[in-house]
Amino acid sequence: MRGSRIDSRELFAAEREIIIAHGEDSYRLRLTSQNKLILTK
Repeated sequence: MRGSRIDSRELFAAEREIIIAHGEDSYRLRLTSQNKLILTK
């Protein structure tokens, strides 16, 4: 595996949703009640 690996528990330690800034765009990464990840723009 190449690149960095981040455990999702670190990302969602305090919240169930985070915003990812990518250039001029923002993406919402959300942890569902069924423990699935949803990424939306």
